[in-house]
Amino acid sequence: MADDRGAAWRVQLKVGTDAVSQFEAALSGLAGAIASGVPDAEGMVVVEVYCMAEPAREEVTARLAVAALAAGLEAPAFEIERLPDLDWVAEGRKALPPVEAGPFYVFGAHVTAPPPPGAIPLRLEASLAFGTGQHETTRGCLLALAALRDRRGVARALDLGCGTGILALAAAKLWGCPVVALDNDAAAVRLARENVAVNGVAELVEVHEGEGYAGPAVDAGAPYDLIVANILAGPLIAMAGDLKRHLAPGGTAVLSGLLSDQAEAVLNAHRPLRLTRDYPLGDWTTLVIG
Repeated sequence: MADDRGAAWRVQLKVGTDAVSQFEAALSGLAGAIASGVPDAEGMVVVEVYCMAEPAREEVTARLAVAALAAGLEAPAFEIERLPDLDWVAEGRKALPPVEAGPFYVFGAHVTAPPPPGAIPLRLEASLAFGTGQHETTRGCLLALAALRDRRGVARALDLGCGTGILALAAAKLWGCPVVALDNDAAAVRLARENVAVNGVAELVEVHEGEGYAGPAVDAGAPYDLIVANILAGPLIAMAGDLKRHLAPGGTAVLSGLLSDQAEAVLNAHRPLRLTRDYPLGDWTTLVIG
């Protein structure tokens, strides 16, 4: 059996410029890092997903079929390739510059310069888990949380689909409150726990593996004054009823991972909660409802 230590896998495909966002959204559920290139002379863009474990071809095919249907296109061909054995964490660090989003300063251990004065530091190790502050969906959530800091107190918070744990860390540092963080990917859960420890909030943030709102950990912390869910439009709509049952009266939810043209459908699913603010960044939108 081959030694997979240091191994990574790449899913690569090429789509038209107008459809890049749809395919990025569909592929984000593979628990990998997504990178998109610049359009070539024919307006085609290379989209790549980097994963630490080999993705199932059937799952990739199904996700691309959904995106193609939404975009009114034929599903593109794709390749799954095992990459050379390298220290992919070290390689990732080289390409992961610090990110500033409102008061937050997101950085990796490779950054030696101190955070800007007055910034809220969030140290994240480079990885292939989603949520390093680089993507518009994560930035939108950070900006939304920062804006909520002065408007309401938060006694308990839930981060659904936590990835690296970045939003759970942000909530814990803003309000000093207990936070339940949940993800259905075991690798993301391990990484989030490491990031919680590194950021000194282990006494506040609990990270669990689970699917949706199911499980005793989520129920034990309910109701929540704040729920953050940076996932995808489809799951947000499907779990809207669960969100409303777990949100405290007068509570606030921050929803992201959705394309701007999906915002209305997500909002309709969550009524009678109302939109209080949105954060459109590129093709993506973060919604604040309550």
